[in-house]
Amino acid sequence: MGTRHVITGELKSKIDRVWDAFWSGGISNPLEVIEQITYLLFIKRLDEIETREKRKAERFPNAQVTLRFDPDQEELRWSNFKDRDPETMYKIVAHKVFPYLQQLGSDGSTYSQHMRDARFTIPNPALLARVVDMLDQIPMEARDTKGDLYEYMLSKIATAGHNGQFRTSRHIIQLMVEMTAPTPTDEICDPACGTAGFLVEASEYVRRVHPNALLDAAQRTHFHESMFHGFDFDGTMLRIGSMNMLLHGVESPDIRYRDSLAENVSNESENYSLILANPPFAGSLDYESTSKDLQRIVKTKKTELLFLALFLRLLKPGGRAAVIVPEGVLFGGTGAHKELRRMLIEDQKLDGVVKLPSGTFKPYSGVSTAILLFTKTNSGGTDNVWFYEVTADGWSLDDKRNPLLGAEKLGPVPDVALTEDEHAKNNLPDALARWLRRDGDELQRSRTEQSFCVPKADIVEQGYDLSLSRYKEILHKEVEHRPPLEIIAELECLESEIQQGMSNLKAMLG
Repeated sequence: MGTRHVITGELKSKIDRVWDAFWSGGISNPLEVIEQITYLLFIKRLDEIETREKRKAERFPNAQVTLRFDPDQEELRWSNFKDRDPETMYKIVAHKVFPYLQQLGSDGSTYSQHMRDARFTIPNPALLARVVDMLDQIPMEARDTKGDLYEYMLSKIATAGHNGQFRTSRHIIQLMVEMTAPTPTDEICDPACGTAGFLVEASEYVRRVHPNALLDAAQRTHFHESMFHGFDFDGTMLRIGSMNMLLHGVESPDIRYRDSLAENVSNESENYSLILANPPFAGSLDYESTSKDLQRIVKTKKTELLFLALFLRLLKPGGRAAVIVPEGVLFGGTGAHKELRRMLIEDQKLDGVVKLPSGTFKPYSGVSTAILLFTKTNSGGTDNVWFYEVTADGWSLDDKRNPLLGAEKLGPVPDVALTEDEHAKNNLPDALARWLRRDGDELQRSRTEQSFCVPKADIVEQGYDLSLSRYKEILHKEVEHRPPLEIIAELECLESEIQQGMSNLKAMLG
């Protein structure tokens, strides 16, 4: 199953209306809109947990229950304030509910910690009433619905311009998750997690492919508490990422503040078996603020190289990674660039390079990128590197990024098999299928094909250059290999046809 059931058009248009209400109410930063909605979802969830705990106390008088609201705080609960008139509701939420949220952090949960600096910025009672009314109608028991709903809201960040850098397209994330095939025992990390798209997709993959994993108590605890790790240094992102995980049914993921490149990683090194990431590129740090651990691996100021060094540090031996890098990483000529590629090929195992079309991250970036797939071995192991050139990812490669196929034919695992013509519009299913055969018949493919394997020796000979164009061969038209007499005969034939055509034309006009 590629696409999970998508939220209804009716629910979408409800969100669109609330979104418009925010805009006309003066809040035009989409991140702030999502943040306010996130706080309210959190408040609604606290009320649902409280109701559950109270029922438990009634049914089993001796059971251990944790109540979060004192008897004099009942009006702070969603189920009580949602039916008050807008003015009263506004006063309760602004002056009581938010101060309550800010002092929650003591229960130690990821969510409460990120709520400590919650600020209420909804400007008026009428808007609050509309948002509460919308959220109240969302069926929160259905994990898919509430998860997809939040994803829909996040997709609205991306369309609003510069905030899009926080989001990697769902279909690209899906491809990377399918290629690395997370298992129930993995420890998965995204050191630049943003809205937690990679971690969410990995959690959905495990649920779908390993449904039994969640039946075992120890496995279930691992899934909810120690399988997913995300770092970011932006408080808004931590709140949004945490809520995204929660709404997708991961109870207590490890999503925390970390300046991944500045802090030393000694206490984190070799902790994770899978890294999925699209780290920020094009930045440059000064040496003073860069972790000494990373400087020891590669002496550079470039963020994309420092992130690769970080991934190598964080992975356990045997751990694997699928990460997005700007194309410059593949062929950059500086000492640091070459040294990093040499390490990936000689000291670790470089598995694959997937070149993405340059429009993949439009409208907010036209930079050409690739997915690097590697395994940490500390003992080499690169025999052949598999290359794939994605020329179409299912969406138009301009600023509009319109889908080129129906929803059932998009993404790396479409619901229906694609025809040859459809493959030309969405290469992802083919890329995934061929990746899985990289140690088999892919080794026989010629370098004129869309995917092929390059032996390590050839890459070493090219100074560890990993750009696909360095190895791809263009298929020359067969015409060059035909006997000259045959070509001359064909031209003469063509000439007489043209003359015949001309005289016919003259006769018609004459």
